[in-house]
Amino acid sequence: MNDLETLQHRKEELQQKLADPQTLRDPQKIKELSIEFSKIEKRLSELSRMMELQKKIEETKEILKSGKDEEILALAREELTMLEKGLKTLEKKQVGEKNLPPDVILEIRAGAGGEEASLFAGELFHMYTQFAKKRGWDILTLDESRSDLGGFKEIIFEINGEDVYKILQFESGVHRVQRIPETEKTGRIHTSTASVAVLPKAREIDVEIKPQDIRVEFFRSSGPGGQNVNKVETAVRMTHIPTGLVIASQESRSQQKNREHALDILRAKLFEVKREAEAKKIGATRREQIGTADRSEKIRTYNFPQDRVTDHRIKESWHNIESIMAGNIENIIEAFNT
Repeated sequence: MNDLETLQHRKEELQQKLADPQTLRDPQKIKELSIEFSKIEKRLSELSRMMELQKKIEETKEILKSGKDEEILALAREELTMLEKGLKTLEKKQVGEKNLPPDVILEIRAGAGGEEASLFAGELFHMYTQFAKKRGWDILTLDESRSDLGGFKEIIFEINGEDVYKILQFESGVHRVQRIPETEKTGRIHTSTASVAVLPKAREIDVEIKPQDIRVEFFRSSGPGGQNVNKVETAVRMTHIPTGLVIASQESRSQQKNREHALDILRAKLFEVKREAEAKKIGATRREQIGTADRSEKIRTYNFPQDRVTDHRIKESWHNIESIMAGNIENIIEAFNT
């Protein structure tokens, strides 16, 4: 069965499931199936367009073989060049999007700047979640560590939806804020940072984690200041022995759910290591243009006194910072996805 037949078969399956009364009683299931249905329809449309282009290319080649009228042949050569270029563009897009995972695990960590950095990390979390909600994406918090003033020392959350990774992949790096904190008496501008990591959410088939390679410990969940908030040890700390990676998850009251979340985070981190190694071999042009997308690289500055957000990789700036922090980051995102 070829790609077209497989997709057509899956589309029919989804249509049946979406019409099933049992499915109609589950809003979450309807959403999941509808997202997949939309993706398949888009892919079928692109495959249909590719087949149409291939047919026109063959017809144009036949005209060129006839070798009759030179004026017609010149037009046919021009048409063939355009058709082949269009087909190649579609093929590249198909290969690229096929390898892109749809969902992400996003980590935000406070950097330099103490409480101000933690507050900024919280604002970045708000910015991304508001942007996600506008696009109809689902958000699930996997782990968090709050600061005393209500910010985040660290927040790890999952975003699921159509093209999430494709859209957010260039947000990884160090984000810097420049402003006068509310607690500042002298009016001095402070500079604080927070790091963002956008990790593709890997599937089990993408990364194999052997049971003997992980050590799992359970502990009580904690709130701000480190105090225990649960009497039962539901929080999970998972260590990947071969790499030394340590993952914690304590958001759920279920020990099993926290274990699953920790595995998701670990799988995403291992998958990213694998992808980075492959990217170095390939030397991807786009990564070279916008930088390494590494958390140690300063990528963007949010300057409140000047009402300006500047991305240092593409040397572009945007104003109306309050709107941007409220999740209206479409213009910034589009600058990297066009």
